[in-house]
Amino acid sequence: MIFRQLFDPVSSTYTYLLGDAGEAVLIDPVYEHVPRDLALLQELGLRLLTTLDTHVHADHVTGAWRLQQRCGSGIAVAEAAGAELATRTLRHGDRIGFGSRHLTVRATPGHTSGCVTYVLDDESMAFTGDSLLIRGCGRTDFQQGSAAQLFTSVREQILSLPEACLLYPAHDYRGVTVTSVAEERRFNPRLGGEVDEGDFTGHMNALNLPHPKMIAVAVPANLRCGQPEEGGLFAGTSAETPDWAPLTLRFSGVWEIEPMALLEHGAGAQLVDVREEAEFVDRLGHLAGARLLPLSQLSDHLPELDKERPVVAVCRSGVRSAQACVLLAKAGFGQVANLAGGMLRWHVEGLPVVCSDNATH
Repeated sequence: MIFRQLFDPVSSTYTYLLGDAGEAVLIDPVYEHVPRDLALLQELGLRLLTTLDTHVHADHVTGAWRLQQRCGSGIAVAEAAGAELATRTLRHGDRIGFGSRHLTVRATPGHTSGCVTYVLDDESMAFTGDSLLIRGCGRTDFQQGSAAQLFTSVREQILSLPEACLLYPAHDYRGVTVTSVAEERRFNPRLGGEVDEGDFTGHMNALNLPHPKMIAVAVPANLRCGQPEEGGLFAGTSAETPDWAPLTLRFSGVWEIEPMALLEHGAGAQLVDVREEAEFVDRLGHLAGARLLPLSQLSDHLPELDKERPVVAVCRSGVRSAQACVLLAKAGFGQVANLAGGMLRWHVEGLPVVCSDNATH
């Protein structure tokens, strides 16, 4: 069996690839990393049968719909999640096959009402989503969560597996990659040892955590299995990765280029700095060859730009330049990218800039 653990550093999400006999499933794919996942499938000679989400995520958008558009894979989500566009809704005890292997579905609600854990056929591995994290667990205060329900789910459906069973969560914020049933029974401060339901619910109900930053975007999108809204920026546009530079597609539909990639591949691009004039010459400086066109004036100067050449928009942090990319795309520019992190990121990475004295540092 082929097994790969992949990572999204923005949301600290793990995506898992399991393959056998030329067939594969992906657990918790992330929208922005679909090109990465497709490349890996191709290199390993695997055909993606199904994407499996452990629940309706609140901190990132699933890649399920986008993968379906690219390779015809099925979309499987818990029936209790209530997601649209799924080709298969899952219940406790269902099996998902790939090659000669299969995963068994265990309902583990509590973090959300539609959480499931996927257990490999020989019970050597389980994919727990947010129901059980490494030395922790998912919150229980929104999306029909319930601390009491989560306590029962983890104790009866996850920690009841063999002690040697390896547990792979949907997230880890410290870079830890795997744990085991034995470890979590002994060391999990919320759910292990002698902790009882009263201890657990009292702790969880007192957390008072802020909502995830992406919740307003992620939950509605994931209830559509990752399909963008009709008429949204990405709807109706090509999802193919441009070949003029290594780019990453964000869920908003804006392509981004990393600073080092721009330095290495951006020789033929038009650099458009959309900050104000005072910012163009401040301590952050500007990119050599960049043209200052403040965002408020950009529309008036579009005829001066060449639609046949790539355009990279730049600002202080990447927010205004993302708006500029939208404007440029709507105006018919087909090769547009946003500088990821803007001049702040460029400065942190120690890359060359032009300062107010026209010297390059």
